[in-house]
Amino acid sequence: MLPEEFQQQLAKNGIELSPLQMQQFEKYYELLVEWNEKMNLTAITEKKEVYLKHFYDSILLGAAVELNPKASICDVGAGAGFPSIPLKIAFPSLKVAIVDSLNKRITFLNHLAQSLNLTDVYFYHDRAETFGQNPEFRGQFDYVTARAVARLNVLAELCLPLVKKDGFFFALKAAKSDEELAEAKKAIATLGGNFIEDKELALPNGDARHILVIQKKKETPKKYPRKPGTPNKQPLK
Repeated sequence: MLPEEFQQQLAKNGIELSPLQMQQFEKYYELLVEWNEKMNLTAITEKKEVYLKHFYDSILLGAAVELNPKASICDVGAGAGFPSIPLKIAFPSLKVAIVDSLNKRITFLNHLAQSLNLTDVYFYHDRAETFGQNPEFRGQFDYVTARAVARLNVLAELCLPLVKKDGFFFALKAAKSDEELAEAKKAIATLGGNFIEDKELALPNGDARHILVIQKKKETPKKYPRKPGTPNKQPLK
């Protein structure tokens, strides 16, 4: 997907990008490739693939779900900034927080945000389990996202504590997994969430994508998330 096609395909989904926004995506691509030579940010570096599988894939959330453009969004384990930074570029009024356990990635993201002149973007070097127990952040976000970083029952424990009551957790997945959803339903309920739907989508090349929509209906019990490492080693069932 070349930049022109990227812009056209988003326009078909009701997301119009200005010349400035397109310049920001181009700069994002250049910095991603440059910094990827120094640290492992992504295995995808070909321009067409980055625009399709990172940029377009990230913004697909904004096409599938009617986001409040002034909402607060926390991205857990964003890596090189996906999906939150492409969403921030496309929806500049979003307030974005990114938490990542690797300080090198946070350094890259800080440089990226400054280079793109992004405002209301904040980066936190922390484990998601610790971050979710911090009163400053717990239950403070309209939306929380995670993109293919763990199984859903693990993601729910890391993400739902951060969501405001009546807010949403969006889990972005490349493949449908009824088994994964079934094993996570009890955990989601325990953590105060309610599974709403699996939005089945596709990239322009036909690759399947799924956005699992979970709404926070009650406060997460204070003991969750558990201490770092426990959700992965002993997932809720």
